[in-house]
Amino acid sequence: MIDEVVRHPTAKTIRLSVDPATGTARLVVPKRAGLKKALAWAEDKKDWIDAQRARLPQPRPFVPGCEIPFGDVALRLEWVEGRARVIQREGDRLIASGPLETVGRRVEAWLKRQALEVLARETAEVARLAGVAVSKVSVADPKARWGSCASTGAIRYSWRLILAPDYVRRATVAHEVAHRVHMNHAPAFHTLVAELLGEDPAPATAWLRQHGAGLHWFGRSS
Repeated sequence: MIDEVVRHPTAKTIRLSVDPATGTARLVVPKRAGLKKALAWAEDKKDWIDAQRARLPQPRPFVPGCEIPFGDVALRLEWVEGRARVIQREGDRLIASGPLETVGRRVEAWLKRQALEVLARETAEVARLAGVAVSKVSVADPKARWGSCASTGAIRYSWRLILAPDYVRRATVAHEVAHRVHMNHAPAFHTLVAELLGEDPAPATAWLRQHGAGLHWFGRSS
């Protein structure tokens, strides 16, 4: 029932949570607390864990017939026999061929390539506007962050931003590029984000807070 137990050096109490992006039940235990007692306490919370998991988004596997959000549009995945295995976009259709059992993996790889291309281009545009240099842009699949900016000038994004509306993705880009000027979240940082974006980033932040966890369920079968 408990997927992960974390001994936390500064935790004051035992805490139990269910990660909305993965469904992982995580038990945080203070450094000096008894593990056996903590696990017994968590066992009594089974109904609560089940209730939390029941409210999670449903898995959205990449299978023929599904619709995949792609910025401000939705792409319908279709499988066509006898075509090249490469994934191809034709308007609002995403065409796949080859072995059905590998379609999901190939669609995810295609989405990651698209995400890197779009995010790299938009990052370069915003960086020029900000008058800063970005040494590298990459994508990964973090569960807790949509983007990160290192002191070296490298910016990394979640590839799943390509599944979010365009204004949400662009706001994330402005946020990370602004960190090339301010490596903090002081008022000057937030002012710069709004200037680079050309609009209030609050709606994008609110969208991610409400819908972001659901993006992590695309491509999953369970």
